Parts: sequence; C-alpha cells; structure tokens
Amino acid sequence: MADAADTVVRCHENEQVHVIIGAAGRDRFALTVPERGGEPIAVVATDELPDVVRELEARSRPRWVWADTRRSYPALLEAGVRVGRCHDLRLCGAIVDHSTFTEQTRATGRYPRPAWLPPGPAEAGQSVPAPSTDRSTTLFDLDDFDDGTQGSRPDDRRPAASEAAKDAAIGPDPAGDALTRELERQLALVDESSDPAALRLLLAAESAGALIGAEMQAAGLPWDRRVHESVLEGELGPRPAPGWKPARMEELAARVRDELGAASVNLDSQVDLLRALRAAGIGVSSTARWELREHDHPAIEPLIAYKKLARLLSANGWAWLDEWVVDGRFRPEYVPGGTATGRWATSGGGALQLPKLVRRAVVADPGWTLVVADAAQLEPRVLAGMSHDEAMAAASRGRDLYARLVDAGVVATRDEAKIAILGAMYGATTGDSGRLVPRLARAFPRAMALVDRAAHVGERGGSVTTLLGRSSPPPSAEWRAVQARASEPEATPSDERRARSSARDWGRFTRNFVVQGSAAEWSLCWMAALRSRLEVIARRTGAQFADAPRSGPVFRRAPHLVYYLHDEIIVHAPEPVAAEVADAVQASAREAGRLLFAEFPVEFPLALAVVESYAMAGG
Repeated sequence: MADAADTVVRCHENEQVHVIIGAAGRDRFALTVPERGGEPIAVVATDELPDVVRELEARSRPRWVWADTRRSYPALLEAGVRVGRCHDLRLCGAIVDHSTFTEQTRATGRYPRPAWLPPGPAEAGQSVPAPSTDRSTTLFDLDDFDDGTQGSRPDDRRPAASEAAKDAAIGPDPAGDALTRELERQLALVDESSDPAALRLLLAAESAGALIGAEMQAAGLPWDRRVHESVLEGELGPRPAPGWKPARMEELAARVRDELGAASVNLDSQVDLLRALRAAGIGVSSTARWELREHDHPAIEPLIAYKKLARLLSANGWAWLDEWVVDGRFRPEYVPGGTATGRWATSGGGALQLPKLVRRAVVADPGWTLVVADAAQLEPRVLAGMSHDEAMAAASRGRDLYARLVDAGVVATRDEAKIAILGAMYGATTGDSGRLVPRLARAFPRAMALVDRAAHVGERGGSVTTLLGRSSPPPSAEWRAVQARASEPEATPSDERRARSSARDWGRFTRNFVVQGSAAEWSLCWMAALRSRLEVIARRTGAQFADAPRSGPVFRRAPHLVYYLHDEIIVHAPEPVAAEVADAVQASAREAGRLLFAEFPVEFPLALAVVESYAMAGG
C-alpha cells in the first residue's frame, strides 16, 4: 500500500489528482489514478478498502471518483473514514448531459452517454408538474393539506425516483476503466462548454452535497423519543390500540359528523367528505384549509382541527417514530439533486417536512448544542444577484427584505411585499399578486426582466438554465401535443385556450426554475464551505469534546451537519465550540455569495440561533 500512496503523492498537482474506485471482480476494488495512466495503483478486498482510503486521504486528499456516493460512501463512514472531496459520476452526468452549457458539444455526438451510467435522481423521477395557480401552492405553508398530500412548492411534490429507476441505479459496480472513461467524458464536456468555470463549481458543489447527504444519514438528527411521545399524547391523546384512532381525533370526528348531519361520513375519504360538505350547503371544490376557512359553518373549525391531527398522526405519529427513530437518531435517506431544480428530496421519513410541533423532539446530546441557521428570503436575494439589479440588491441589505420594500415605497405593507415577491417568481397574474407585481417591475426592472425571459422561453417549450448550469427538463410529449393541436387548421377555440393555458403553466415553472435552482446552488456552496470549516475545527480541538457515540465513529467528537431544508441548516456541535461553529456558518454564507456573485453587493443575512432544541430556534 505504501507504493500506491507514494504514487498518488507523486501525481498530486495543486490538489487536483483523482483516485477512481471501481470494481475489480467479486468483493474486490481497483484504485486508479487517471493522471498516471490506466493501470490500477492498488487492488484491494472490500474489507481492506477503508484502510486504504484512510491512508490516501490522510497523505494527499485526492478527489475520489465513484459511480454513486450513495453506494460507495456509507460503508466508509461506518468504518470511521471520512473523505474531503469526490466526483459523483451519477449526479454530475445528470447535469452535463442536460445543461444548455454543453448543448453544442453534445450535438456533435463525440461524447455519448454510456448505457451503464445510472440516471440521476431527478432524471429518474416522473415528469415535473406544471405549477398550479391554486392558492394552496403559493402560500408555502407546510401545515396545509388537501387530499392528504403535502407540498410547500411545486417542485417538492415530485417523487425523487420511481422504484424501477432505483433498481436500475443499484446494478453491479462498474469497473475502473469504465469509470475512467466516464470521468474523462464529463470533464471534456465541461472543458468544451460555454461556461466551464460555472459548471466546474456546480459539479464540485453537487458532489459535496452527495457527501453531506450520506454523512447526515450516518450521523443522524438527534431525537428525543420521550419528548416526541409527549407531543403526540398532548395533541392526540394516549396511543390507541392498533386499528383505532386517537381519542382526540374521534371526538373531533363526532363533532364534524353531528354538525354536517352525516353520521356515517368517512372524514378520511376525500370523495365522502366533499359530498357531505356540499350536502350541508358548504360549496367547496377541495378540502384545502384556505378554502374551508372561506365558509362560515360550525363544522369547519373541528374539521380543520381533525385534518391537522390526521396529518400529524400519518406523517409523524407513533408508527413513524417506531420506524424512523432508532437509538436517539432520525436517519432519513437524503436524495441530493432529487428534484428538477437541484433541490433535495428524501426517500422516506419526510425529513423535509418536519412540522413545528415535532421539532421539540430534536434535542442536542448532553454537552452538545444545535446551531440553527436559515438564510432570510434567499430566493429574492439570489434573483437580485443573478440579474445584477442594483436597486433590488440595495433593498436586500439587512435582515428583512420585505420591510425594506415598504420603506422604499414599493408597497404599503410587509404582507404586500411578500405577496408581490412570490407572485413575481411564480408568475401570478390575478388577485393581490397581479395588482402588486407591476410595482416590482417598475422598482426592479432587471430582476423582473430575467424571470420574464425565463417564462417566455418556457412558454415556447424551451429549457432555461440556472446560474451555474443546471437546465430545466423539457415539457412532456402531452404538452407538445396540446401545442401542436392548437396550430392545426381545424383547431377549435377550446384547443387554443388549452394550449395557451398549458404554455403559461410551463412558463411559470421555468420562471421559478432559474431562481429556485440558483438558490439551491447557493445552498450547496454554503454547506460545502461550512463542511470544510467544521472539519478544521474538529481537527484542531476534537480531543477536547464530549463524546456523542450515537453520531457514529466519524462524528462522535466532531461538529457536523445534521439537517438541511432548502435554506436552513442545523449543526450538532460540542458546547465549547458552539460560538466558533456559528461564526463558521456566517463565514460560509458570505463565501457562497462570493462564489456565485463575485463582488456584486448582494447580502445573505442569516437568522442564527444556538439552542438545545430545534423548537427554540423560532422561525
């Protein structure tokens, strides 16, 4: 092994040497350095691999290359081995094979995608739903409900991957020579792209995100089962026997049935409930909370309370607690790049939708604390930076961008500011949004022009691209068929209206894609920079920390990321370094801003709290 380590050191130049880990027969792996040629520098058994990786990481910190971080990294973490950098061929391939930055090069046919390369999670998922104009999709309220489904934004409703796609992604480990060729293909596409620097940053950030996702699952989110059970008992009553509903839900259901005059209605059936509501004179088209509240009827209040408790029971009740919280840790499987815009998803557990009630159960270990941070109004700040809209950047200075819009006279109230910003990014044209968005266009013309252009591209069926190079998927074949039908000589007025409506819907998706996707890139850079800073803190002071054995062998004495939700993170940190970790969180946010927007004066202030429990962070 010493020869292999010496080879890597000799090949090391400006810390850019790659080490590829590929299959070399049954239960054996080959390590190859492309900069040295095609011959492996070492072939090791599966149980020897962690020690080999540990030594090479300590001596030269290469960029590890593998087909899929989800497969290669967890075993290393379990063995106590943490790597600094990687290149995830699956995730990076999904980006370069669809980016408009590489479109002209791909059109030459010189760099075909290999058949063995598994699809990225967003590639494997179902078609992206066009944004709805329904109010329930624009309020960003995680506690809302309708048909038992949940989603804070249109992209969040998209499944990470079909079961068939997951199975396809878990085939045999490719051999090292196949991985080498694929790495060379991807790097060539980047080198010949229209913006190599941006794509290199995106691939590095996406791969860092893959490492962070695996590490957060390995470490787990600290979780106090007793606190969670007390929350459930306080809201629902004692744990019911199997097959029965909690007492509080039964009481509310009885009240609803009595007020509706429907003794046998099943409140958990959308069809039955809508029928009973309409029979009682309540003219609703859905059971969305916002729509129910528009009606004055004695059944509404207990029905809303029932639905809220039903959501708690199904999403985070006792069955969830039994399945997902083990040994004081919640360990969901994160899916980096799991949505079209690059936002993450999860494969079970609902980690991205933790209601405020159960956040009380997220409690730091003894001698440790939680550093909780969220980026205030991230997406409009990213829009200001992308568009180089100096007026919008000036309005973004300080913690509350919405209040600054009021101070600048753009709108009258903070609520109007929020409605206007959301309407601008989601293409709202009616109601309060339709009235307020034109004021933003006058105040921030460059920012509004950017999202308007993205919408126009989408309406024509084109792809738009984030700041660093992730491109939107094309609309479905059904969408294109609707547009084509409207252009035929025999098209009816109904065909034309449908085509215009579907075009506007897709335009709303692409309008938001460029902003939401670029905000996801900022968040990846934020976390990647923070991960490096936390490692420095751990190396310098780790021996002084209280032990947290349930966080696993890598993180038991190291401050580490344990949670990520779009623009919010949690770090589990030993108490003696909590202030230093908080400073690192702030510094990493500033670094992410510089990486994406250079010296353009857009600020990314954080709401930062050092707390014992997630619920104490507010927000």
